[in-house]
Amino acid sequence: MTVFVNGSVFTGHGRRSRPGAVGVRDGRIVSVGEPADVLAAAGPGADVVDLAGGLLMPGFQDAHAHPVCAGHAMLECDLRALSTPDEYLAEIARYARARPDLEWITGGGWSLASFPGGTPSRHLLDAVVADRPVVLPCQDAHSSWVNSRALELAGVDRSTPDPPDGRVERDEHGDPSGTLHEGAMSLVGRLVPAPSEADLDAGLLAAQERLFSHGVTAWQDAIVGGGFNGFPDPYAAYLRAGASGALRARVVGALWWDRERGAEQIPELIERRAGGRAGRFAATSIKIMQDGIVENFTAALTEPYRDACGCVTANAGLSFVEPAALREHVTRLDAEGFQVHFHALGDRAVREALDAVEAARDANGPGDRRHHLAHLQVVHPDDVRRFAALGAVANIQPLWACHEPQMDELTIPFLGGRLAARQYPFGDLWRAGVRLAAGSDWPVSSPDPLWGAHVAVNRALPGQSRPPFLPGQALDLATVLTAYTAGSAYVNHLEHETGTIEVGKDADLTVLDRDPFDHPADEIGATRVARTYMQGELVYTAS
Repeated sequence: MTVFVNGSVFTGHGRRSRPGAVGVRDGRIVSVGEPADVLAAAGPGADVVDLAGGLLMPGFQDAHAHPVCAGHAMLECDLRALSTPDEYLAEIARYARARPDLEWITGGGWSLASFPGGTPSRHLLDAVVADRPVVLPCQDAHSSWVNSRALELAGVDRSTPDPPDGRVERDEHGDPSGTLHEGAMSLVGRLVPAPSEADLDAGLLAAQERLFSHGVTAWQDAIVGGGFNGFPDPYAAYLRAGASGALRARVVGALWWDRERGAEQIPELIERRAGGRAGRFAATSIKIMQDGIVENFTAALTEPYRDACGCVTANAGLSFVEPAALREHVTRLDAEGFQVHFHALGDRAVREALDAVEAARDANGPGDRRHHLAHLQVVHPDDVRRFAALGAVANIQPLWACHEPQMDELTIPFLGGRLAARQYPFGDLWRAGVRLAAGSDWPVSSPDPLWGAHVAVNRALPGQSRPPFLPGQALDLATVLTAYTAGSAYVNHLEHETGTIEVGKDADLTVLDRDPFDHPADEIGATRVARTYMQGELVYTAS
């Protein structure tokens, strides 16, 4: 038996942590209470883990992430730790020089805020790699930076029309400038060689280790399929890792809904679900991307975007699935027992997704599908209370709710005052009784839940001197930690096994190096994960 003592415990049921101890036997929690009582129940010979004044809590669960993509990108030309065009170009040049036989230069992770208007030029890439095609998705994977050779091989020129679900950035002559948004990414991305099985397997295991280091013991992979902007399909990698036991975390896969098709794909998704179970992996959800992002003007809004001068434009973003069709598809998916995981970033997309959930509920009854809407950057006030009424979960990515260059330079000016003031309304959702789950969207942003928790509470990044962003929408620490644990466990139908610390549940646990409840709120982001356990087995310890 293992006993955790000399620290605090956040069980997930209260409003803060409490001093206490926890006993674990055969991978399950068998006692929670006073240290003397737990130690006495354990008897002699127990393995005693000294929390050293830290906090024992349920393992974090990420309700929206892309770990295989993130892990694979870590093994390619990874730009995520860099921030300026010169740094990007130096790393691209170094990576290409070190791999002279590589046919395509791929990877990515550049920030939109690093370039004027978020649109880097092909000529910058041509200066460092001209002989081979270069395709580098940005950090949020909604735009790609490509060189002239890639455009040439794809046959993309001034005569190439924009696809219905994307846009080709063009220079003053009408030629492609080197940035492709949303569906336009596939114009070049379809030519990129698919990663090998070994590449994807290595990416999954690298990602799992990274997530364990952040205390994450379960997640929902938000794209299991090969239909989004060149993302590799991780389905088979999960099945291999699940069958071999290499996958130690708990994972729900959200099967990709091909927005260029309709209901005819549902039988295929049913078949994929039937074959999509192995070990701790189960592909039981469906991912529908209803809109894009604000920064490239494809998030679906109830009001038009502004231009650089602040004038109203004719563009209110894109609904990738026609709303009437969305209602029909979600109703059918719900009837087939699928959970639907929506990408709904703009307030029109949020409304369309809620309308679809309502249509399914009216047709099929309440059920227990636990449909959830991710991102929720802009939510119309009229739709806030609809979540709770419909049983829809708000899947929040807290790390984005702060003042930083992408928000201040590429978002607020183009939304206008009314829409900008409706961003990331976590507080309003919570006060309306909406169930919250939390995730990172890694590799779009950091997978560290403690950084996300810091922003959710402070509405500012750790160490940031800027004012809080819409501070009335802040959450308290217990609420956001519950969203990252019990809330995400609920979304993944894991609440009977994990998500809280209570007798009978699996010991998927995280030990923090301090109790953040005992420190000022502006120090939450300084908290670190000391250990991570899966069913009582140590899978990560900080060096």
